[in-house]
Parts: sequence; C-alpha cells; structure tokens
Amino acid sequence: MSVLSPEQCQRFATDGYLVLPSFVEGGTCERMRAVIQEQLVSGDGPVEYEADVAYPGSPASIDAEGGRTVRRLLKAHGRSPLFAAWFDDARMLDALGQLLDGPVVQARAHHNCVMTKQPRFSSDTGWHQDVRYWAFTRPELISTWLALGAETPENGGLKVLPGTHRMQFAPERYDAKLFLRPELSENAALIESARYVRLSPGDVLLFHARLFHAASRNHTADTKYSVVATYRRTDNPAIPGSRSELAG
Repeated sequence: MSVLSPEQCQRFATDGYLVLPSFVEGGTCERMRAVIQEQLVSGDGPVEYEADVAYPGSPASIDAEGGRTVRRLLKAHGRSPLFAAWFDDARMLDALGQLLDGPVVQARAHHNCVMTKQPRFSSDTGWHQDVRYWAFTRPELISTWLALGAETPENGGLKVLPGTHRMQFAPERYDAKLFLRPELSENAALIESARYVRLSPGDVLLFHARLFHAASRNHTADTKYSVVATYRRTDNPAIPGSRSELAG
C-alpha cells in the first residue's frame, strides 16, 4: 500500500514541498528531545556553532558572547539509535521512493543533523536552495524535516517559495554565497509568494533540494529542535571526488 496518495504526490510535484502531519508519534519525539538535550550538555560529537556560519544575528566569533551557541548537532545518524531508526524508517523511505520514482538512500554528507535553533544568538538564514550543498549526477534530492516541537514564524520556522524547484535562475540572481539577492526586483516579486510552514511535534516536512527556503532567528524563549536528513535515488551517484562522494 502506498504511503502517499496521488494527490499528495501531485502537490509535491507542483509546490516542491509537502507536510505529513503527525507522521512520528509523540513518545518518539520526546525521547529524541531528551537525547538532544543530553548531548548539548555533554558536548559529545561534532557540532556547528552559530558563529561558524556568520549569518545575520550570529555571534561575531567563537570567543564573542554566545559564540559557542550550537546551531546543529552533526552526523546525527551515528549519535543515537533513535536517529538511525528514523532515518531508515520504512514508511519514510517508501514515501520518498514514490516522489523520486525509485528506491532511495540517505545522503549523509550534509543534513545528517539535528537543528537546534536557540532563543539567543540564533541567526537569519536567507533564501537558498539546498542543492548548493550537493554534487550528485542529478539535482533530484529530497530533504526530510522532522519537527520535535511547534515550528512557527516566531521561533524561526521555515518559509518556502512554492514551485521554485521547477524554475531556472540566472547566476546574477544569486550572491557570492548562493543566496537569492532580495534587492533585485525580480527576486523581490518572487519573495512576495512566500509561505510559512507551520509544524506541530511529529509533523514531517518534505522539500525538494531545488526549492528556495529561508528562516528567521528564534524570537521566543524556547529552543526549537528539528531532525533533518536528505535522500537520493540509489541510481543517482555522487560526482567523483566531491564531498558528496566522500561522505555518502
């Protein structure tokens, strides 16, 4: 039996994203949150700090106030059996296989992580496509975003530009870091179509690697936790010598 309906598949094809409500049960989300909080305290495993990305709102350096605010826990698949089980979840793999029209596997070079958007010193992420991180033969990848708590505009929830995964963009519409340049009139007009993706605990957002998305910093008093992974078809190999080949 198919996980996704034909209508859901068509919605993803049209918009480039799809929300699966209550896809993960609450107890699993609570156990994941507990593991994350323990690892944030212990400092176990590799992390990315807000200061590392130098986005608007980030601390100026590791040594500045808030400089060791964790942005994400890296290499999540190996951090806990809970994360490994979720990344290999049969229902999720089947749903992604429907959308990519073939068997899939996790690409672990990037987005094999837990996002920890914290109340202070979190940052604004501009409009970008995740395909910039990848070097596969075809840019057909899908990311999964599991919300472990409520995600809203106030706490830095994602916003998307529907349908942009099907569009082509001239190089001059991007800045040097491959963010969409909001000062350009054609980009500003496109940004007016933005939609906020509001999620509840256990909801899963699927989005295409070519879909433009962005997020603000966290303006609330509570940390926002999300578990993120990206998948490719098994017959979509990495470009030889690239980071994507070296890390999966």
